[in-house]
Amino acid sequence: MSLTFEPNIESPDDFYELLTDAQRDLSDEDANDMNARLVLILANQVGSLADLKMAIEAAK
Repeated sequence: MSLTFEPNIESPDDFYELLTDAQRDLSDEDANDMNARLVLILANQVGSLADLKMAIEAAK
């Protein structure tokens, strides 16, 4: 599988609003913890270690 770099999020503005609303009243530490949990949940959805390695390299 190759990574998708073209916009692929259904309703990206709605997603951004959902994400920022979820963190609005959180401290920086709690928001960072939430982001870490979200990354792990999404990584579980991806599943493939090769794809996760590519995503990590792309994010650096």
